[in-house]
Amino acid sequence: MPQQADHVGETLSISLLGELRVFRGEQELALPASRKARALLAFLVATGRPHRRERLCELFWDLPDDPRAALRWSLTKLRKVIDDPDRPRIVADRERVAVDTEGLRLDIRAVREDIASGLDSLPLETLERMARRLDEVLFDGLDGAGGEAFGAWLSAERADAEAERIDVLRHLANHPANPPAIAEKWRRLWHAADPGAACDAPDPAPPRAPAPTGRPPRISSGLRAQKIGFCDVADGTTIAYATVGSGPPLLKAANWLTHLEFDWTSPIWGECFADIARERSFIRYDERGCGLSDWDTDDLSFDAFVEDLEAVADRLELERFPLLGISQGAAVSIEYAARHPERVSGLILFGGYAAGWRHTTSDDEKARREAVRDLTRVGWGTDNPAYRHIFSQTFMPGVAPDELAWFDEFQRLTTSPENAARFQDAFGDIDVRHRLGDVTAPTLVLHSTGDQRIPVSDGRQIARGIPGAHFVPLESRNHVLVGYEPAWQTCMAAIRDFLTEYGI
Repeated sequence: MPQQADHVGETLSISLLGELRVFRGEQELALPASRKARALLAFLVATGRPHRRERLCELFWDLPDDPRAALRWSLTKLRKVIDDPDRPRIVADRERVAVDTEGLRLDIRAVREDIASGLDSLPLETLERMARRLDEVLFDGLDGAGGEAFGAWLSAERADAEAERIDVLRHLANHPANPPAIAEKWRRLWHAADPGAACDAPDPAPPRAPAPTGRPPRISSGLRAQKIGFCDVADGTTIAYATVGSGPPLLKAANWLTHLEFDWTSPIWGECFADIARERSFIRYDERGCGLSDWDTDDLSFDAFVEDLEAVADRLELERFPLLGISQGAAVSIEYAARHPERVSGLILFGGYAAGWRHTTSDDEKARREAVRDLTRVGWGTDNPAYRHIFSQTFMPGVAPDELAWFDEFQRLTTSPENAARFQDAFGDIDVRHRLGDVTAPTLVLHSTGDQRIPVSDGRQIARGIPGAHFVPLESRNHVLVGYEPAWQTCMAAIRDFLTEYGI
């Protein structure tokens, strides 16, 4: 029977393969009876990074529950299990919750570290031990402990673990030290796990690199592969950033309502991000006020947005890099490139504008914008998507209804009603028209000809103002492109050609 340990200084171990189990030294600890609390611990440990309280509530608790109270109760129960008197493992503040995994033994992490070191170099007994461990169901017994989003995360993690198991079985089936009978056993297990495998071949040929115009890699693998970090801006605001892929860096400035975790699974951003990350270190961050960055911030202004970009570039010690700016991120990128010409090797601006609505629209249009802002404050966080649909319909009028519905819900999860209204005010104040002539980096400007959010004339204005800028019109009505429309292929090809032409 598991006991509640009171030992201090003994190693904490957590097993995620099979049923969730926690050990202090050799002693198994009693976990809370609540499956949601167990699932919460498994999620925090497996991801190994801080999560916003709102995100955790969305994952595990539905209304009419009191999600915040349920989260607090679960954290209290978990602290009694994994916290040391001299070292709290549960780290939480008003906005985020994490588990400190330093020095913690985690079975799936140990297996993946062995895989990363190279299966060809591992002893036979190590491979056999890995196969036995991976034969157990990852997070066994936690199905249904959360909502649909948790279920989707669970499925993606298990799919990755199964792919790792197949790779281990393949190596065992072809290991030269195995006697024929033992090798046949592993070959049967490999074939059962992956019926399409060429099991009679001594070893499959290494996979070919995908062609530049092919479909991007599986999006869920990009989500797990990305590394999330945090940096502080001078005013104390914490900004979350993520890196994925390898090769020369490409930094994307933040734009309207992002979320480092949800973006990867989106029908809007996922394919684009995966395409970029195929050959580069792709870096992006959540703007202050949304996503995994601090929501509670006093300064939500254009200057603050530029300082956030500066903080991320400095934290990652990026010396020279191309910069991608989308929508209002284009203006942020223009200002950064004018301030730091020595660091920006190229500028890619999509769907951007140099001046916000307060500077360019009629009095009637200003009144409409202000009315929408006021509606946002009262309706953004409700179950009625009509308020958010105002934006979705102008962002992507040419997409399928289910993708529009996804974007409606995505916006609600990324920020608070008050911040959504504040963002609209901040975007209206933007004006970098006087900075266009100061940009010295090679510049590519892309804009949808039928963009109903930001008129194509705004994109042309940027291209005319930046010396030597190249303008590419895209045949689309969408402010944000989706992967299946022809304009997306045109856009991505133009970006690849631009980066190749300038060697950046």
